[in-house]
Amino acid sequence: MLDGAAPATFDPLFFKAIGAAGPLTRFQCLGGRTLIALDGTQHVCSRKIKCRQCSTRRRSDGGTEYFHTFLGATLVAPGHKQVLPLPPEFLVPQDGAEKQDCERNAVKRWLARHGTAVTHLRPVYLGDDRFACQPIVAAIQSTGGNLGPLRGPSLTCKPSSHQTITEYLRGAELHEHRQTVCKRGKRTTTVYRWLSAVPLRGTDDAIIVNWFSIETLDAKGKRTYYNSFVTDLPVSADTVAELATCGRARWKIENETFNVLKRGGYNLEHSFGHGKETLASVLVALNLLAFAFHTAAYLAVLAWQAAVNARGPTYRFFEHLRTITAYVVFQGWDHLLRSIACSGNTTALTGELPRPATNPPENGDDTPKKPANIKFRIAGQTQMP
Repeated sequence: MLDGAAPATFDPLFFKAIGAAGPLTRFQCLGGRTLIALDGTQHVCSRKIKCRQCSTRRRSDGGTEYFHTFLGATLVAPGHKQVLPLPPEFLVPQDGAEKQDCERNAVKRWLARHGTAVTHLRPVYLGDDRFACQPIVAAIQSTGGNLGPLRGPSLTCKPSSHQTITEYLRGAELHEHRQTVCKRGKRTTTVYRWLSAVPLRGTDDAIIVNWFSIETLDAKGKRTYYNSFVTDLPVSADTVAELATCGRARWKIENETFNVLKRGGYNLEHSFGHGKETLASVLVALNLLAFAFHTAAYLAVLAWQAAVNARGPTYRFFEHLRTITAYVVFQGWDHLLRSIACSGNTTALTGELPRPATNPPENGDDTPKKPANIKFRIAGQTQMP
């Protein structure tokens, strides 16, 4: 039934999940902008099972692997553990194309389909070195977005990938800004350097960008971190530190999105079904959609947040949710979430929450004060019914 359905059918539900998460002020930075990280990941790989939308690759032993990959887009924010996924774009064989689909083409398709839908968020797009190229930057700017700190030429990439920028940096006088902090007795110095108005490539129509780098030194002057980025946002001594922090937030699509989906209870890489046409992609879209609504519930519903926090890792919350509903019938979601949050308490299943311990009586008054009853509530409401 699902095999053959278009994964894009579920795209509007991702935006509903974002709306259900409440105000996105906690995701805003850079003067009210919102960061959207873009990256691809593989979710299915087999040498036996395949479908029409599989990509292929040859291995050194002569065997052929069939795999599926998708481009993820996620709302991220520095210092914020939660992320909100947007609709994915799947890498599938394109009609009339001689080569296999790639992430760059997927980014351009994603921007064409969803770029205008997120314009109100004032998006700043984050990505790795592959996306710091003229076609991607032009596509971003055409949809009203900004080129966020994309990884530029640094020690971790080949100079040939950005020859023009590399040539401009040689012998150029870079602006510099230093920050030194001492935390827990350890001194760390962060050095920011930047160069404005650099062409992205060596052609007359090259888009002009700003290049900056971040370097972290320990107390002995030894380098502990280095990276560099390109952006179309202004870079100055007042903004370079925040821009670098936002650029490093790109890793949240790897850690807080893909790693959680693969190892945090969603089992993204598990083969729930492959089908002959679109089933593998549809199941990934539903998996991402579940993650989106779970995150929205965590951000907006305090009872859900308390239940998840009480169980620790998300996969343990899912285990408790699956187990307890197999044996107990609950009055509603509030009763269920209270029970998970207060598991091990005999009063939890009745809907009663335990009262906090009272302080010892003072001034000879041996009449204990009656503590206020604890109630869960939904953000934006005074109390639960």
